[in-house]
Amino acid sequence: MPYIQTKTNIPITEEQEIKLKSEMGKLIELYPGKTESRLMLGFEDNCRLWFGGKNDTPIAFVQVMLFGNEVNREGADKLTSAISKLLKDVLNIESNKIYINYSAFANWGSNGANF
Repeated sequence: MPYIQTKTNIPITEEQEIKLKSEMGKLIELYPGKTESRLMLGFEDNCRLWFGGKNDTPIAFVQVMLFGNEVNREGADKLTSAISKLLKDVLNIESNKIYINYSAFANWGSNGANF
């Protein structure tokens, strides 16, 4: 049950969003035990984000939320590298302008019940 939320200060076209969605569906498998079949994604473009006191270059903040008691460091390292490359390739956001946050949650609900 991963959820990946991507916020950026630039517009995302429908074509770019579809590319991001498709590729993140593949990339989530870099994280142990996660697959696209339970992946939810959210994209917010044109956000009022500031980095280093400026907002004159493309920036992104990505939140990766996972079901579990802790974040797998090796999986997070692989996923961070892949997400950074994807955002550079699709949205031209430099990796030093991307923050990626990982959170693990033991309590997660779906289909009317908690796990």
